[in-house]
Amino acid sequence: MRKKIVAGNWKMNNDLAQTQTLISDLKKSLPATDAEVKIAPTYTNLYPAYEALKDSAIEVVAQNMHQEENGAYTGEISASMLKSVGIKTVILGHSERRAYFGEDDALLAKKVDTAIKHEMDIIFCFGEELEDRKSDNHFKLVESQLKNALFHLEGAAWKRIVLAYEPVWAIGTGETASPEQAQEMHEFIRKTLADKYSQDLADSISILYGGSVKPANAEEIFSKPDVDGGLIGGAALKAEDFIGIVKAI
Repeated sequence: MRKKIVAGNWKMNNDLAQTQTLISDLKKSLPATDAEVKIAPTYTNLYPAYEALKDSAIEVVAQNMHQEENGAYTGEISASMLKSVGIKTVILGHSERRAYFGEDDALLAKKVDTAIKHEMDIIFCFGEELEDRKSDNHFKLVESQLKNALFHLEGAAWKRIVLAYEPVWAIGTGETASPEQAQEMHEFIRKTLADKYSQDLADSISILYGGSVKPANAEEIFSKPDVDGGLIGGAALKAEDFIGIVKAI
């Protein structure tokens, strides 16, 4: 049975005190759930967050990492550095990394390989822009992102992969993605995996939805058969909202 997952990506938000307060609020209110719950604070707060949550059901994950082991890469963080402070999961390929920092499929394939070499789990993000959706190119674009960054992997490596579909066109654009559109794409993603590998592998992979999930729409989105949870942005910064989303799954 596929894992249900709710992961909060805090992005470049929350200093140390704010991080500690939000973690405290989450620990007090987290409901009993079979879903995996994860949060991704900024780099400077990863270790304090890990220490605060190491005896809880909430996993602390990283927002990104560099593809090289070490070297003259000012400002970057390696897989071994993350593991040394207790981090076992990393988000790769987020739409903001692609858009603002020029990360392409070839680079992401290298990051994926490095993470797997270090026995790290990966939340791999991908999704189409508004122009791709309007030109009816969204399925082709998503398929190419998966193939270029992930389809070099052997089947066994997929035990470390969680997919996170982000319809970039529906985030902060005024456009709205319906639960039916989410399901349509998730079903396509699963079929693409089955065609490359096997139906069994495709059925084992958790696919998260990352299109402005909120407490008000989470239950309907999560009810779709191929949606296994959410990668949450803004709503993850408010304990009440994030807990509401966890309750919805």
